[in-house]
Amino acid sequence: MIKFISKSLILVLLIPHIQLKSQNIDFYSTSSIISMLEKLNTLGKVLYVAAHPDDENTRLITYFANDQYYETAYLSTTRGDGGQNLLGSHLKEDLGIIRTQELLEARKIDGGKQFFTRAIDFGYSKSSEETLEFWDEEKILSDFVWVIRKFRPDIIITRFNQKSNTTHGHHTASSILANKAFYLSGDSTVFPDQLQHVKTWKAKRILWNTSSRYFNIDSFNKDDIFILDVGKFNKFLGQSYNEISSESRSMHKSQGFGSLKRRGSENELFILSGGNPVNENIMDDINTNWDRIEGGINISNHVRYIRNLFDPIKPHAIIPDLLSLYSDLEKIKNEHWKKIKQKEIKSIIKACSGLFFEIFSDKMTTYYNDKLDLNIEVINRSEFDIYLK
Repeated sequence: MIKFISKSLILVLLIPHIQLKSQNIDFYSTSSIISMLEKLNTLGKVLYVAAHPDDENTRLITYFANDQYYETAYLSTTRGDGGQNLLGSHLKEDLGIIRTQELLEARKIDGGKQFFTRAIDFGYSKSSEETLEFWDEEKILSDFVWVIRKFRPDIIITRFNQKSNTTHGHHTASSILANKAFYLSGDSTVFPDQLQHVKTWKAKRILWNTSSRYFNIDSFNKDDIFILDVGKFNKFLGQSYNEISSESRSMHKSQGFGSLKRRGSENELFILSGGNPVNENIMDDINTNWDRIEGGINISNHVRYIRNLFDPIKPHAIIPDLLSLYSDLEKIKNEHWKKIKQKEIKSIIKACSGLFFEIFSDKMTTYYNDKLDLNIEVINRSEFDIYLK
């Protein structure tokens, strides 16, 4: 039941500021809710960096986001506006819009987030020197530092290395910029104007996600190559990370990508580029639990209690406990993780209640200060009373 009243103690927590955007309806299962509850107790972040849309390792992003429950993001240096379009005649800026949307669709599937810089994809480049000159290295480096300071990753992973003349100049340049930003993002004297909005941040390590299929790594000591098997099966989602990532990869339709679903073991290789070495775990020396922040132990215990309380037959039954957890988070001083986890709680409440919002307009476009008539449909499909402000 939805009750419309002037004041609310509940849905104030549920509804963010309304943004008009393309329709995106989420459908939740009880198994996906369990995954969301598991993620509440994980506080780790990974930033993956490459040059273009379709350069990202969707298999690795899928694994980190859905198995390890890390906040995982892909920083695409360009929007791919210098590429080809196998679907139609749209090129340059128009193609950049298409490929941006393809990336966003891919992230909806693999669970990652998406960032960009202002770098323009000007087509094939023979060298990183040419690329960095065309891009204005200092400007794009500031974008890299901004993303790191804003997202605050524990580790950074690049798709390419910094060795010139081995691949597309954009590829090499993306790694050069990522490695420079890795060191500079923690320096308050670098791009100090950013510190009006974000704080300095230094990731623990930066790694090159390499492959013997695409790169010559014979010169590296085998003991220096960290191996991670990401070909696991997710019992909650009912698919392996290979299968999920193939769907994500196949979103790059304008580039003719269509990835077959593979199953079974799949090793990813990593070589340290900077920071603390990896021994047993890619998150070595990084606390990814609630006790990494002051007051987090109580939150962790509360999350475990709710997770054990969850009944797939009555998912809405944990809503009061989720609201209580949301209130407990208000006491946490760490604003960064507080906002992230409160947003996750809102999503879980929405999923547990079967809450559905849909907004229709009689206009296709509008402009600032124009009058816009909206028809709003709100459905609460749980037994829990929700008051809409």
